[in-house]
Amino acid sequence: MLNVAIVGAGIIGGNHADAIVRHPRLRVAALVDAVPSVAEALAARLDPAPMVCSTLADALSSTGIDLVAVCTPSGLHVEAAEETLRAGTHLLVEKPLDVSLPKARAFAKVAAEAEARGLVCSVVSQHRFDPALVAVQRAVREGRLGRLTSAVVSMPWWREQAYYDSADWRGTWAFDGGGALANQGIHLVDQMLALLGRPVEVYARTARVSHERIEVEDLAVATVRFAGGALAVLHATTSAPPGLPVRLQLHGTHGSAVLHDDQLEYFFAADRPGVAAPAQTRALVPAEELFGAPKAPDGFVVGHLRQYQDIVEAIDDGRPPGVRVADGLLALALVRAVYVSATLGRPVDFEQVLDGVHDDVEPSVEEMV
Repeated sequence: MLNVAIVGAGIIGGNHADAIVRHPRLRVAALVDAVPSVAEALAARLDPAPMVCSTLADALSSTGIDLVAVCTPSGLHVEAAEETLRAGTHLLVEKPLDVSLPKARAFAKVAAEAEARGLVCSVVSQHRFDPALVAVQRAVREGRLGRLTSAVVSMPWWREQAYYDSADWRGTWAFDGGGALANQGIHLVDQMLALLGRPVEVYARTARVSHERIEVEDLAVATVRFAGGALAVLHATTSAPPGLPVRLQLHGTHGSAVLHDDQLEYFFAADRPGVAAPAQTRALVPAEELFGAPKAPDGFVVGHLRQYQDIVEAIDDGRPPGVRVADGLLALALVRAVYVSATLGRPVDFEQVLDGVHDDVEPSVEEMV
């Protein structure tokens, strides 16, 4: 058994706990939260009940913590992550890696050193383990779609004003690190990177169109050019009532693939002459992963469970996890590039953003309320 300490016992921490208790090799050994009643409420629904601590140091001082899952507000991720690695403990950090690219950049170096010492360091990107994305990524890697040429990625979600009013840190640059793109859309950003590779240039606009009392955007639109030559359109909003499923279209010189609501809707590759797209689609993933099949009500937990399985295997095998801190850094840098471009009103070079050339740019959001 591997003993897990969850730092941050809110909604996301509870989701991690639900995933952990379903894994035969994992046990929630400690819950850490600055508000004891929050941790105690989560502990009460777990069996056996874990230890409740007010600080991560208290949890790490106990014997036998093998893995720490950091589920605090985004602006507090790096501090808890560094403390975990200093203690010689394996690490999983919720997305995004942090709200600050400079902090995340510095932490990536710390994580690389920890990996060299044999620690597993990962960032939550549970959708990388969705069967549909895994199948399409494999097809891309095998060259079945030919040279990738374009993609359209959209997250038309809806969040009530009450969502942002529910906690002081929501909708702030300091703790949320951004709005619809940084908080919700970063999963789509990560999937773009997994399929299309490294970005080269970003040109974006952001706006606040339907929410009040927030600093950040509830709408972001960007065009992204990738090193392989592909062009992509990225759209992320929490202002699309009633909220629609995410959609990712990928096109290449020899075929296309469409993921809708994290399931496979369409796949065609010209390397199978005479086989129509519906047959190719059905052959690529299990029936329950095809778009239109009923989704499990606990799908959100299942996604995290898949990533926890990868982490357990990485610890057992002494290999890097499927999603590393370096991957989380690239996703955060792409989000930051969108904000920098929108603020400056011009295209920006991705590598310059990643390297810190634009670290002094304070993001601004067009007001359209």
